[in-house]
Amino acid sequence: MQSSSSVTPPAALRIRAIETIPLRAQLPRTFRGSKYQMSTRCTIITRLITEEGIVGTVYNGDEDETQGAILNIIHQELAPALHGMDALNVEGCWQAMLPATRDILRDRKLATSAIACVDTAIWDAVGRALGVPLYKLWGGYRDTRPIVAIGGYYHDALGTIAEEIAWYREHGLAGCKFKVGGATPTEDAARFRVAREAAGPEFLLMADANQGYTVAEAVLFCRLTEGLGLRWFEEPCGWENDRRAMRDVRLMSGVPVAAGQSEIGLAGVRDLMMDGAIDVCNFDASWASGPTEWRRAAALAQAFSVQMAHHEEPQISAHLLGALPHGTYVECFHPNRDPLFWELIANRRGPTDGLYRVPDGPGFGLELDEAAIQRYRV
Repeated sequence: MQSSSSVTPPAALRIRAIETIPLRAQLPRTFRGSKYQMSTRCTIITRLITEEGIVGTVYNGDEDETQGAILNIIHQELAPALHGMDALNVEGCWQAMLPATRDILRDRKLATSAIACVDTAIWDAVGRALGVPLYKLWGGYRDTRPIVAIGGYYHDALGTIAEEIAWYREHGLAGCKFKVGGATPTEDAARFRVAREAAGPEFLLMADANQGYTVAEAVLFCRLTEGLGLRWFEEPCGWENDRRAMRDVRLMSGVPVAAGQSEIGLAGVRDLMMDGAIDVCNFDASWASGPTEWRRAAALAQAFSVQMAHHEEPQISAHLLGALPHGTYVECFHPNRDPLFWELIANRRGPTDGLYRVPDGPGFGLELDEAAIQRYRV
């Protein structure tokens, strides 16, 4: 690998082409949260090719039924808008893609997800051109982050709760974001207690209701789990009145509240902070127009003394969170829920002792396994 000291940055990175490879993995069983279920793990590999020979290569997202629509936006709208532009002008490229979000006849999240794929690939190309890992380019605050699993799904998707927690501990994870909201607060509190007893006192445990509770139910869950080390309560209440509801939960219970993954733009997370609804913002760069928009949200969060998290996508979030003093935890899944993280990244390191080391190669530092690509290619 070429060292950063020997790299001569190009004067420009003219965008010549954008290529995509959709992937889909069929999961061994259905994973059920409070109001949703998943039986596939999907993503899109995006390659941004420049006239100077620099290629940005990343993968983003977990869209199944809408994957084709996102690919169409990338190739029919974003690629023509960016052709010939300088990828080093990241802000200019982002603005050139923004009109795709203004089609009022389709779900705006389709466009923001498409922009995220390309914006992430642009940043990877920039990092590769400069010979610098992106977490250093973005601030370089630290090169490791605790890594936690998203788990605790219903119907014993990964065995018993105790067996699942034991797997996470044995494989070097620091904690688990545990699914609740699909049963009564009393039933979920009992499940959460089992997780704590299996995990021990030092293991991080968060609860994630995916908007499954009312305010009263969320507060009851917090009271029933008092003393169990609930690190934060994620999306406790339904979207219909979520900002006021989450504010009430955090003030009534004293438990930190996390949200932001359901927002697809800076204005949405701004309003969460303005209304005092959250302590932790888990904005998702792969749903919300890429690292360019995520970093704006992170700056806003710092001004509001809100911690910054990231929903899933460890291959992207490690750099974003590592760059910041107020970044929290990298999130991943058990291999049965997400085989791609464990199989697609050929140079993945760890986790070890609860920590995930941020890749130190240029850009996002990802080397993708071609056999895995062919195995899951749509």
